[in-house]
Amino acid sequence: MERHVECLTREQVAHGHQVSMAFRHGSVVPRGATRLPLRAATLSRALAPASDRLAFGAEVAAAVRRLCDGPGSPAVDLVHLHGDHLEASLLGPVCRRLGIPLFLTVHGALTQRHRRLARHAFKHVAAFIALGSATAADLVARGVDERRVLTMSSGLELSAMLSPTGPPPREPGLIVSVGALDPVKNHGLLIEAFHELARSRPTLRFVIAGDGPERDRLARLAAAGPGVELAGPLSRADVYRLVRRAEVFALASRRLTGKGEGVPTAALEALALGTPVVVSSEASLEPVVTDREVYRIFRSGSTADAVRVLGGVLDDETARNKMSALGVRAASALDWALVAERVENWYRVGRDSGVPSDLQRNPNP
Repeated sequence: MERHVECLTREQVAHGHQVSMAFRHGSVVPRGATRLPLRAATLSRALAPASDRLAFGAEVAAAVRRLCDGPGSPAVDLVHLHGDHLEASLLGPVCRRLGIPLFLTVHGALTQRHRRLARHAFKHVAAFIALGSATAADLVARGVDERRVLTMSSGLELSAMLSPTGPPPREPGLIVSVGALDPVKNHGLLIEAFHELARSRPTLRFVIAGDGPERDRLARLAAAGPGVELAGPLSRADVYRLVRRAEVFALASRRLTGKGEGVPTAALEALALGTPVVVSSEASLEPVVTDREVYRIFRSGSTADAVRVLGGVLDDETARNKMSALGVRAASALDWALVAERVENWYRVGRDSGVPSDLQRNPNP
C-alpha cells in the first residue's frame, strides 16, 4: 500500500497537483509533496490499544479539521483514503461535515466481520476504488452502489523494469514467488506442490522472496526436501532480476476471515517481465487482465490442482512462450502514468456527483 501511494502521489505531483500525505507508519514523501502532521489526542490514544488503524483515522480526521479551520485556510478539494471501513468510520463523517468528497481505495478483500460498521462507514464515502473484482464485490455486498466503484489495479513502474543489458536467459526449472510470508499468501501450499513436482523433476528450484511471521513454519516445510530457498526480503531491482530469470511465477493467495488478496501487483510485475504466471483462483487478475490465455489459474487451497497446473506450464515451452508475449502486452497498459490518469478522471466524477447521498447519476468515467 505504501508503494502504491508513493507512486500515485509522484504522478499527481507531476501533473501539477498539490498533495499532502498523512501516515502513522512509513517514511516516503515524494519530491513536491508535503506531509500533513498528525497529533495524538485523547480519542486516538484511547483507540490505539484496540486498533492502530482506528487511531490513525481519528488523527487524520482531526488534522483535516485543523487544515480547514479559520479564514485563509487552504482549500481541500478532496481526501483520498487508502484503507477500509475502519479508517472511513472516523474520517468519513468529518469530511462530510466539511463538504469535502472522500475517496476510498480498498486494496484487498474485506474482512467478514464488522459488516454493520462497514455499511455505516461507507455511506460517508463519495466514491471507491477497488483493487480487483473480489474487492469490488465485497463493497457491493456491504451496500455500496456499484456505480460508485471503479475497479482497477495498482500501476507498474515499467521503466524501472527495463533491463539495460536485455533479458537474461531463463533458468530451466526455476519457479519464483514474491510476497510477504503471511498466512494469506499461502506459500506453504506452493512448497508442498513443489516437493510433489520435484519427485519427477529433480532439477526444479523454488525461490520465495519476502519476509514475515510465517518464516519459521515455511522453513520447516521447505526442509522436507531439496530445492526450496527462502530468499528473504530483496531490493526491488533484485526481485526483478530474480523474476526475470524464472520459468514460472506462482502465487497461491487465499481468502481468510480477516483479509484477502486484491489484484496482486507482484503477479502483474511478473507479466511485465515476461515471466509466465500461475495464480490461485483467489488471486485472480480480473478485471485488469481479462484474457485467460495470459496466465493460468489453479483452484485455491488445492495442492493437487497447483501441481497439475504448474506441471503443465513447466512441461510446455510453447505455452510458456505464448504466455510471456501476451503478459508483456497486457502489462503495457498498466504504467503508473496511465493508472494515475484513470484515478484523476475518477476524482472529477466523484466531485461532480456531490456528497454520497446525492449521487443520482451513473458516475462511470
